[in-house]
Amino acid sequence: MLNRIVLMGRLTANPELKSTTTGKSVTSFSIAVERNYNKSGEERKVDFFNVVCWNYTAEFVCRYFAKGNMIALEGKLQSRTYQANDGSTRYVTEIVADTVSFTGERVQKANNNNTKDSSSTTSEQPPLPSQPDFENMPMDDDLPF
Repeated sequence: MLNRIVLMGRLTANPELKSTTTGKSVTSFSIAVERNYNKSGEERKVDFFNVVCWNYTAEFVCRYFAKGNMIALEGKLQSRTYQANDGSTRYVTEIVADTVSFTGERVQKANNNNTKDSSSTTSEQPPLPSQPDFENMPMDDDLPF
C-alpha cells in the first residue's frame, strides 16, 4: 500500500512548538495551496490542509518558518478520532509531515514580521571561481585512457 503526500503552500499562521507529556516536540499548522487550474474570470481557488510535525521536524519548522512563508513538505495522510469536551466524537484528517523544505523563496525574519529580501533572488548564481578546476584538452585522436 502507498500513502505519500507532497505539497507546497504558504503557512496560514505562525507555527507554535509544543511538547507532549513524554517530552516529544510537536507542532501543528495549516497551509494554503493554490489549485493549478481556475476558470477564466474567477479567482484561483485555494485548499487548506492541516499538517502535524514531530520531533526535529517540528523544531525545524518553528525555528525557520512563519505565517506567509512558502513551505514544501512530504508525509502521509492520516485520520483519527477524539472525544471533544462536549462528549461528541470528532474526526480529523491531517498530513503528518516527515520532511519539510525551503522552496527557494528568500525571506528575512525580523521582529516577527516577514518581508521578502529584495536584495537577492532565487535565480542568483554564485560567483565564478578565479581559477577554473578544469582545463581544455587538445583535440586529437589519442585519448588519455
